[in-house]
Amino acid sequence: MRVVFCGTPQFAVPTLQALQVAGHEIQLVVSQPDRPVGRKQVVEPTPVKQAALVAGLPITQPDKIRNNTEFRARLEAIAPDAIVVVAYGRIIPGWMLALPKHGCINLHGSLLPKYRGAAPIQWAVAMGETVTGNTTMVLEEGLDTGPTLLQQEVPIGQEQTATDLFEVLAERGAPLMVETLAGLAGRSLQPKPQDHARATLAPILMREDGHMDFGARTATELRNRWRGFQPWPGAFALLEGKKLIVHRMEVVPAERAPDHGAAEPGSLLVDENRMLVGCAQGTWLALTELQLEGKKRMTAAEFLRGTHLAPGSRLG
Repeated sequence: MRVVFCGTPQFAVPTLQALQVAGHEIQLVVSQPDRPVGRKQVVEPTPVKQAALVAGLPITQPDKIRNNTEFRARLEAIAPDAIVVVAYGRIIPGWMLALPKHGCINLHGSLLPKYRGAAPIQWAVAMGETVTGNTTMVLEEGLDTGPTLLQQEVPIGQEQTATDLFEVLAERGAPLMVETLAGLAGRSLQPKPQDHARATLAPILMREDGHMDFGARTATELRNRWRGFQPWPGAFALLEGKKLIVHRMEVVPAERAPDHGAAEPGSLLVDENRMLVGCAQGTWLALTELQLEGKKRMTAAEFLRGTHLAPGSRLG
């Protein structure tokens, strides 16, 4: 096929490379503009742009696409058979959806209709799912509401974070997109409408999503959210008015829980070198790696040696 590829982060790179290997004619790569990254705010090319440059593919990075007449004319001149969209990060306008013969084909990191939205991988982990996957679909103007093409299931390990799962889904999704385009070209693949009644949302992550609510969530739920919200917004609480980032945590099994009755949510307990915090439904979390505002990252034992916790200390 004659293909235009739209993508921005590392998640999209394996699919771009797989389309090349499969022999598709990639007429143009579209990525978001380069932006400052990291603490030093150095402007770097997007991962998709870097991959395109290595492969010698033409690339454009428009600020806007909806009313961009120059960009529209360029795509109309290419007349692509399909526009492949993988984590591009822009809403695809109606004129672009209608342009290719086979439509705009998207790789989405969930088993649609579950987890529609900007952060499907993170929310699947955060909600404690044990299975997720990839879906290829035909984009329409609704939010991930278009008909699906192919799906693949991928298990979520108990220790996996969203960062780990991003890599797995990116690699697994690349051949799924190649298979999808082959099915469309051979007319062996027909789009299937989604069951909208089963839809769940995966909204864009906010900083406050990382704030640990010990009264509302159990230890397992809080750890799942920490796994899901990697690398950002992570997990944090307040200790005496200062932000405490929790880099590592473990659910305390019931047989190893302190013999102090039910856990009061947010209450801190030092048990030898363990720093425990009470959570909902009488559960306990062990905070194993911490970073207090203005301090370096350290183990719980190091933290406890250098920090005096007054009796009755709480996290909020």
